[in-house]
Amino acid sequence: MFNTVYQGKFFNAVVGMMTCAILFSASAPAQKLEPQKLYSKQPSVMPELALPGQYKVGVSTIQATHPQQLSATDFKTLQDRTLTLEVWYPATPKQDAVKTSYENVSRLHIPFSLAAEAYRDAPQLTDSEFPLVVLSHGYTGYRTIMYYLGEHLASHGYVVVGIDHTDSTTGEIDFTKAPFAGFVSTLMNRARDQQFVLDYFSEASSPFAAVIDSDKAAVIGYSMGGYGAVNTIGGCYNFTQAGLQQFGFPEAAAQALMPVFNSCNAGRETVDPRWKAMVAFAPWGQELNIHSEKSLANIKVPSMFVSGDYDDVSGYEKGVRRLYEQSGSKESYLMVYQNARHNIAPHPAPQETYATDIDIGHYFEPSWSSETLNRINQHMTLAFLDCKVKADANACGYLPVRELSNQVKDDAGKLSAPWPGFKDRWGTGVMFLRKDQP
Repeated sequence: MFNTVYQGKFFNAVVGMMTCAILFSASAPAQKLEPQKLYSKQPSVMPELALPGQYKVGVSTIQATHPQQLSATDFKTLQDRTLTLEVWYPATPKQDAVKTSYENVSRLHIPFSLAAEAYRDAPQLTDSEFPLVVLSHGYTGYRTIMYYLGEHLASHGYVVVGIDHTDSTTGEIDFTKAPFAGFVSTLMNRARDQQFVLDYFSEASSPFAAVIDSDKAAVIGYSMGGYGAVNTIGGCYNFTQAGLQQFGFPEAAAQALMPVFNSCNAGRETVDPRWKAMVAFAPWGQELNIHSEKSLANIKVPSMFVSGDYDDVSGYEKGVRRLYEQSGSKESYLMVYQNARHNIAPHPAPQETYATDIDIGHYFEPSWSSETLNRINQHMTLAFLDCKVKADANACGYLPVRELSNQVKDDAGKLSAPWPGFKDRWGTGVMFLRKDQP
């Protein structure tokens, strides 16, 4: 996502940019790179549910086509929209199987390779059905930017699908010459892509039909992925004619296109009842009143919002926290990383991104270790999904009831208890709000 400081530039330039050709391929770089390991062996001080689960993890890359979708350039023609998907799942790898890697490019199109904890195209574990989780990146991003969550949830009994949102990936956007070229497509398609993935994997012909319980599904979105996820579970968009004109559309076009942008429920008449939970990391939009307050009040899907209290992209008080407060779900939660900005969800920065602010700025948090953020995300996301999607009462007990993670001493010098699953003395700087407590 982009900082709100640059929105004015976007407003004036978007019309010309949205007709730009996509100059870069989203496919993996041709050259062979040595995969780098971004994570240490999990330190003993990390939260309990960040430990891997009982299942070995397989991963496959597939393509799925959403037929006859409205063009984001002329808003008239229909065209097939093909998405590249990374699927993590419980697997039975062969004894001699070797763990794979993930290849992608930075915002400046520098290729990198990351060591995985999954086995490429390993046989699926077919003795059970597992809930489906849709994983949706920001603008710009890529399907493996939260691979640590994909692998982790799969090891605990989920099938997780990371989406490359076409027109919105690091590989497709020239971030120096036309950084907003894919933003109109992102506004239109993010929620629709999420819903399409659930529909696609619910079909008997899908490659994972035998192992997915599609009646139990969750959507996880980061930044623009969160913007879409809120819509997918019922938060209707609230674009105005004046707002679209600020985005660069001429008056007549803004008036005509309001119905195109102001969709609800990912383009459906009602929220798909298969969605049992939503997690939104730093969701964008509510600083600009993008989601209708009335529709937010009608949300019923259990929701967990995650934010840094210094988020300078999506905003905290008037952005993410406002979404949480406006959400009508009685099972609504907000986790806040104190002194964190926007980059609370991506994997740690690859070494190739260290050289420039544009690249490392996609990952780096000045007050937090990315690995620590990722471990806490694993713990809290698993607790939330197991509680709400799998209806596991024990998992619900890991959701904190005390607002601050910090432990304090009583008059006798004894520390208060840590949050459930957190190690004594090692959980600081996190806040958790919940609507299901008096």
